[in-house]
Amino acid sequence: MIDLERVRAETPGCLDRVFLDSAGSSLPPAPVLEAVVGHLRREAEVGGYVAEEERADDLAGVREGLARLLGCAAEDVALLDGATRAWTQLFYAVPLAAGDRILLSRSEYASNAIAALQRARQHGARVEVVPADRSGELDLDALERTLDERVRIVSLVHVPTNGGLVNPVAEATELVHRSGGLVLLDACQSVGQLEVDVRSLGVDALAGTGRKWLRGPRGTGFLYVRPELARELEPPILDLHSATWTAGDRYELAGDATRFELWESDVAARIGLGAAVEYLLSPGVDEVASAVRARADLLRSLLREIPGVTVTDLGRRPSGIVSFAVDGVPAATVRDALAKRRVTVTVSGRSSTLLDMTDRGLEAVVRASPHYFVSDEQLETAAAAVSELISI
Repeated sequence: MIDLERVRAETPGCLDRVFLDSAGSSLPPAPVLEAVVGHLRREAEVGGYVAEEERADDLAGVREGLARLLGCAAEDVALLDGATRAWTQLFYAVPLAAGDRILLSRSEYASNAIAALQRARQHGARVEVVPADRSGELDLDALERTLDERVRIVSLVHVPTNGGLVNPVAEATELVHRSGGLVLLDACQSVGQLEVDVRSLGVDALAGTGRKWLRGPRGTGFLYVRPELARELEPPILDLHSATWTAGDRYELAGDATRFELWESDVAARIGLGAAVEYLLSPGVDEVASAVRARADLLRSLLREIPGVTVTDLGRRPSGIVSFAVDGVPAATVRDALAKRRVTVTVSGRSSTLLDMTDRGLEAVVRASPHYFVSDEQLETAAAAVSELISI
């Protein structure tokens, strides 16, 4: 059971403003802030190496916490400095040859698409897009028709950055595996607001971030890799942490997902990530997911009642992201006007999800993402602030 009063007290940034940008970079709770700042203070006292050695057990606990969150073993988790680093470490490790096919979804995130296009150009592979169905979700029938033995890897976005749908990952993964392909899941917008179990989803790898719905520090990310796959792949970048120099002309890769890591890291941020994971696990992911869904549903209903406002979310199973447009008012203008009223939202522009936004004729949308620390009264305040923009 979530103690909303306690959670809000431990999130002082949500008390004097309506914070609706957890899909961008959320507000860390007090225990996360204390963990990060406390370790930085300790580094100032004894130096970074000694401070890190003192927290060896806690650092090991970060992987263990993420493993509990994702439903895997701790050795299947690599810690990196962001989701893009995690995604690319895996993606660039998958061998490609001329004629191989890379599949993306219509809601693909720009960073993933750029990496796919670059590798396709380098290796003579092809990038193809699986269309969406009428609801906006990944079209499973189209995916099945598209698959063959030349499909090497399929990038799936669990929850797109520009709107509140949830893609059918488990069903898509099963189809991909029948043809022998790999599935890399972008879970940046799902871990922390939805229950994400890698065994149930069946994915081969998953990349996520700490700063969004997990409420962790910026500069933290993680990568799950199916253990059999981890032992097969060699990451594009190695150092003395991911591998051991065994002879003048030889090295040996780490035997688990840590081969995807690099030695240098922001130790304070990683300790903060561990604190954020434990903070989420305390009430239970199911409780948090239910609360986020309820808040997003309420905000959508309030916005739909305002003449001149269009909710642009797609999908049969809405997530915690609420996207909308105000007739005749650019998304950036809406964002800035709401900021003056102490309502924090952001803008999702066309270039971030180029295929989807172009297909729908959208240049930009306002993105609101209420986490469980946002009260119903604050959502009503936000909707009223949007309504005021219509009347100006």
